[in-house]
Amino acid sequence: MNQWLERVAREVGVHEELSEEDTDALLKIARIAAHTSDDRRTAPLLTYLVGRHQGERPLAEILDAVQEASSS
Repeated sequence: MNQWLERVAREVGVHEELSEEDTDALLKIARIAAHTSDDRRTAPLLTYLVGRHQGERPLAEILDAVQEASSS
């Protein structure tokens, strides 16, 4: 994570770091949401929902599901 993100995350009580792979997957999920939904505001909303309900499911797997659902 970059310094700004680390600082703000700590300030709001998040003490977990994102791996490069997870960061990449989340950014791709946000990009898909912004560009296929015709409403850029869906990007932060979808990434929030993914974060809230991910559980033990790998983000790469969630990315695959988002890609599949977006191409339908």
